Amino acid sequence: MELRSRVALVTGAGHRVGRAIALALAERGMRVAVHYHQSSAPAEETLRLIAALKAEGAGFAADLRDAEAARGLPGRVAERFGGLDVLINSAGVMLPAPVEATTPALWDDVMHLNLRAAFFAAQGALQWLRPARGKIINLADVAGLEPWPRYAAHCISKAGVVMLTRTLAVALAPEITVNAVAPGAVLPPETWDEASLEHLARTTPLRRLGSATDVTAAILYLLEGGDYVTGETLVVDGGRLQR
Repeated sequence: MELRSRVALVTGAGHRVGRAIALALAERGMRVAVHYHQSSAPAEETLRLIAALKAEGAGFAADLRDAEAARGLPGRVAERFGGLDVLINSAGVMLPAPVEATTPALWDDVMHLNLRAAFFAAQGALQWLRPARGKIINLADVAGLEPWPRYAAHCISKAGVVMLTRTLAVALAPEITVNAVAPGAVLPPETWDEASLEHLARTTPLRRLGSATDVTAAILYLLEGGDYVTGETLVVDGGRLQR
């Protein structure tokens, strides 16, 4: 896919990996819809950085835990930009809770944002992505491929994203490709101490933590060079899953 002048919607684009994705697409000349929920100030910063790249961006607020808001977001973007070519489902939450401490409210928060929102955003985007022969990329996680007992709901939700990707890939072919990227030790939580970060890097086969650039490189491959790839989950974890 030639990205210049195409329209991309990036959910959760106000900060961290979502912002990095939005900026990487803007650098390729895409017109970028920056979704956010409560992070209006960070989203404004993302838009400022997009403008500094001489690219076009616009902000869209929505609580994607509401299925109707998720389904309606692509239409708002298409109305603003005149179409939609790429959907990046990046919005998510990672809440620590072992099985015993997982409440129905926490479960719903995690599942609604990490999994259900991606499904309904994709559903809402179909009428524009089909004629554009567009692409969907979901942000999964290595937690969806291996169990982390302290993050039970998160693991289950991201495993759902992997299957969501495979199911949509078959259902939406041949017009739309659907893939996922599963980051590993990339931008760990800011609350982690230096000793924990050093241990994580030391126990990763490539002996370093990942960066947002590692994730955006995978996404750009799937967008620009992965036209014959669909239903795949590209793991970007420095080899940790292979240990």
